[in-house]
Amino acid sequence: MTGARQESRAESATADRETVISRVIDAPRELVFTAFTEVRHLSRWWGPEGFTTTTRSFEFRVGAEWDFVMHGPDGTDYSEWITWTDISAPERIELLHGAFRGDPNAFETVLTFEPDGAATRIEMRTVFPTKELRDEAVEKYHAVEGGRQTLSNLAAYVTDLARKGAEG
Repeated sequence: MTGARQESRAESATADRETVISRVIDAPRELVFTAFTEVRHLSRWWGPEGFTTTTRSFEFRVGAEWDFVMHGPDGTDYSEWITWTDISAPERIELLHGAFRGDPNAFETVLTFEPDGAATRIEMRTVFPTKELRDEAVEKYHAVEGGRQTLSNLAAYVTDLARKGAEG
């Protein structure tokens, strides 16, 4: 009971600074996880609808980085930087995401991958440094809708890979 109370308090301490997006994807957990771990996959689905991604550098291991540019449908480029802070294959990825290394406004994201029958339930829990930064991300940059679109792109991509794998 004590653990549940502590977890509840911890969740309430960050609730006003976080977003949580989840989706069930009709593909095996290992494949969904791999789509996050290899740049050849990430570059095919990462980002909201209409965005493309150019990777400057990528290495998937704790402490390593993914330095990339997201190209918006309106022609705007968004410099992005991710460092992997914890990896537990194929269940969990923790990362720090900002515009550049050392970004004081960088946010933390925890991705969990849970089997759901033959499918995978992915949850993306993001905690921003402040409520104001969370609100700005949601209102100005449409972070929740963009996150849903990103997971939708992931779902379409890995579902297609799974289908092709079954055929091949």
